[in-house]
Order: sequence, then structure tokens, then C-alpha cells
Amino acid sequence: MSPDVMGLGEVGPEDVVPEPARSARGLFVTIEGGDGSGKSTQAALLESWLAGQGRTIIHTREPGGTDFGLEVREIVLHSRGHITPRAEALLYAADRAQHIATKVRPALARGDVVIQDRYIDSSVAYQGSGRVLDGAEVRKISEWATEGLRPDLTILLDLDEDEARARLDNAQKRFDRLEAEKSDFHRRVRESFLAIAAADPVRFVVIDATKPPEVIAQLIRDRISTLL
Repeated sequence: MSPDVMGLGEVGPEDVVPEPARSARGLFVTIEGGDGSGKSTQAALLESWLAGQGRTIIHTREPGGTDFGLEVREIVLHSRGHITPRAEALLYAADRAQHIATKVRPALARGDVVIQDRYIDSSVAYQGSGRVLDGAEVRKISEWATEGLRPDLTILLDLDEDEARARLDNAQKRFDRLEAEKSDFHRRVRESFLAIAAADPVRFVVIDATKPPEVIAQLIRDRISTLL
């Protein structure tokens, strides 16, 4: 996969606002993966475990983590009209700018642990590779929107696109615009996630999402314990 698809290495130091040392703020954990990979389940299990450790948790998602984000979510996932790939990418970036500025950064400044379902890597994978845009450009737009905020840890739940579709079918839910895309779209998304993770192994932990949920939860706890 080309560097453009991975969306890495295109943002210079002058474009990114330095983050404070982790000791000066909370912990920012993102959970990534294709639709049906179990992100919501693992986010809830992690939230429960961390709360039991006495940590203050903010569990949020993109899009939809703010009132503005809920409106954006309705547009990008449920609009009946056609949305061009570039417009879709910009809508996600707009949601992200609002979400990070008004919810995530204040929580980190208080010393909270933020568990977030999807972040910039999802835009690089879905809009960059899935929609066949330039992944580096997609990443740069979101890094500008968020003033360069990077997660301390990203958990990638990796699942074959056919297995993911079988899970979604079994759930008997109404598919949103992205879930309804064809297998080739979701294959490109998965390949992009794996390439992004391979290029940033310090930030990422990649977990086989076919493992039992309790096994996955323990692997996540083991990794995040090194950061607490």
C-alpha cells in the first residue's frame, strides 16, 4: 500500500501543536476497526474496568460525541442524498474539530481517561482508502482540525471483512451508508488500518477480533496498564 493510502509522513512538525507530557494530562485511548469488529463492546468493558480502578472516564465516539456531532452523524450515516467523498471527509473533520475542542481536550486537561470509538485513523481508512481519496490529505485536514492531538494508545480490532459482514447480518440491524458498502470497500478499509498500525507500532496494539470478547478485554487491559 502506498504512503498516500496510509496517510503517514505528510505532516511536518510546524503543522502539529505539541502535546503536553502525559503526566500533565489524562490518557487518550482510541478504538479502531471495521464495522462489526466489536468496538462498542470492548469500549464498554474497558470503561467498566477503568472505573473499577478509580479512574474518571469519558466514553465518547466520532461522529456523535457532541450535539453538533449528532447532527453530523445523521447526515454522513443516514442521508438519503448523495454525498461526495470529499464532502464526506470534510464533514467528519468538522465534527472532529468541535468534538476535540469542546469535549476531549477539556477532559484530558482534568486528568480523565478518554475512551473514544473512532478518530483520525478511521477517516484515513474509510475516506482515504474506502473512498479512494489521498489518505495523507485526509489525515492532514483532521490534524489541522484537532490541532495535532494524538492518542496515547490506539486499539485496532482486526476482523476479516466477510466475517464482519456476517456479524452485521446476524445483528439484523439497518445498515448505515458505510456499513452498506460492498466487500471491496471494506477490504480496502481493513488493509488501510493494518498498514497504518504497522507504520506506528508504538501507538497501536492490533488484536484479532475473532477471539472471545473476554480474551480481547484482557489483552486490552494488559496493554493499557503499562500507561496508567
